[in-house]
Amino acid sequence: MSLYDHAVKSLDGGDVDLHDFDTKLALVVNVASKCGLTPQYAGLERIQREYEGRGFTVLGFPCNQFMGQEPGTNEEIATFCSTTYGVTFPLFEKIDVNGDDRHPLYGELTEVADSDGTAGDVQWNFEKFLVGPGGEVLGRFRPGVEPEAPELIAAIEANLPL
Repeated sequence: MSLYDHAVKSLDGGDVDLHDFDTKLALVVNVASKCGLTPQYAGLERIQREYEGRGFTVLGFPCNQFMGQEPGTNEEIATFCSTTYGVTFPLFEKIDVNGDDRHPLYGELTEVADSDGTAGDVQWNFEKFLVGPGGEVLGRFRPGVEPEAPELIAAIEANLPL
């Protein structure tokens, strides 16, 4: 099974075929609107704009599992992201990334270890997974790694398909 075989829905509730992204380098991120790390949206949008012409995209998955920091409806999330940060990258319906109701996409992602060799649960909002064309997870970056951190930018640039 490919990472992109999992069913997801967009913020407007429509079905999304993740295979539409399988030729791209994707940064999959669990996001939240009311978190101390929420300003990372700005960096995510900057790297989206910088690299989208070279086969890259950010894929944002809102999640309310960390101290209720994504309480909004899908419409509220969309409005917040567009008006506050000018987000242009795809955002999906709110999901769980940990626990019994963990979305199957994150079931696979969390099997991948970070740079310290630690796999397992997502630690907090804005944990990032770099996924290569075809669906191979190339790296895992914990929430404290900013979107424009040198190690993340180096990983993106080393794996751009175009």
